[in-house]
Amino acid sequence: MPVGLSEPAVLLPIAGVRWGVAAAGIRYADRNDLALMEISQGAVTAAVYTRNSFCAAPVTLARQHGKTATTRYLLINSGNANAGTGAAGMKVALDSCAAVADAADCKIEEVLPFSTGVIGELLSAEKIQAALPHAYADLSADHWLKAARAVMTTDILAKGVSRQVEIAGKTVTITGIAKGSGMICPDMATLLAYVATDAEVAPVLLQRLLQQAVAGSFNSITVDGDTSTNDACVLVASGQAGIAFTAETDVGYAEFSVAVIGVFQWLAQAIIRDGEGASKFVTIDVQSGFNEAECRQVAYTVAHSPLVKTALFASDPNWGRILAAVGRAGIENLDVDKVSIYLGDVAIVCGGSVDVSYTEAAGQVVMDAEEITIRIDLGRGLAQGRVWTTDLSCDYVKINAEYRS
Repeated sequence: MPVGLSEPAVLLPIAGVRWGVAAAGIRYADRNDLALMEISQGAVTAAVYTRNSFCAAPVTLARQHGKTATTRYLLINSGNANAGTGAAGMKVALDSCAAVADAADCKIEEVLPFSTGVIGELLSAEKIQAALPHAYADLSADHWLKAARAVMTTDILAKGVSRQVEIAGKTVTITGIAKGSGMICPDMATLLAYVATDAEVAPVLLQRLLQQAVAGSFNSITVDGDTSTNDACVLVASGQAGIAFTAETDVGYAEFSVAVIGVFQWLAQAIIRDGEGASKFVTIDVQSGFNEAECRQVAYTVAHSPLVKTALFASDPNWGRILAAVGRAGIENLDVDKVSIYLGDVAIVCGGSVDVSYTEAAGQVVMDAEEITIRIDLGRGLAQGRVWTTDLSCDYVKINAEYRS
């Protein structure tokens, strides 16, 4: 079961945003696997996408449409990634957008498509077209949780969160959902995420806020080191709360941005907590680095080490595996005599060797917990970096070995 995570009881509606869902039968029987997000006229959207060179057809088309028109609809299917499908896959993505445009009487460029699921299989445009009228008829401001469930693949729980902040006597709401459980690693981490607010935010400022939020959330998580072909994250500002931001210096923007970033971080951590087969939620903090890049490099080397991850699964305080990962992270001129490593508050390495106060029993107490922090002090600067990850369990192997069966 997910580590310290439960499905949200309620997700707050965002004025100007509606969701509808339907069962298209793409891969899953007897469940909704198609979600449609309707965005009101005058809203602003910002998006970031995977950097995988084999990006999926819907990613390519969404990028194109996002540059040429105001976005009115997002169409998401689960069960099939429509990736590695060439020109045929692009036609399916285009035909799916056309079906939305016909139903909603909007321009085809105003529709952004998203897909998640198995790579290398052609998506059925006919199944999407047949289910779309049901999704359109289901549109409601209160269907955020239904949408979160519809976009799931190997996720155990739907992931969603809402936050509110008071600004100049008015309430601004932020609600977001995300899916992701495996094939998680920047850039951006294998996931789909959709966050909306009823604040009005200038387009350039909204894109800047999105990139800032993603850097400390979805680009700071990893389950297995694999970056997807389909990653996408969209931030919508409907502008219906009566609060407008045009610059970072505006009154209330600091509080607003903190709330938005908080939603992103919650969703990113939820993905790790629901990582495929995960039994541990692990924070890796690297401190006192020369710059942030090398801190993150060390953190990801530890997070991606199969030996570290299997030790975490076994609750085995085999700290030598962490030490070895730090040493092979490729940090130039690393002085190991200045490196310290901690499991929680327990010092395990000081001056490049075992801390004189360390005991196996103390390390075991930390490793037995579901939530573990590994702290690494490089002793060479003021920079820091943080990554969230999971252990590597037998269930992870089973889930991915049987993924297409």
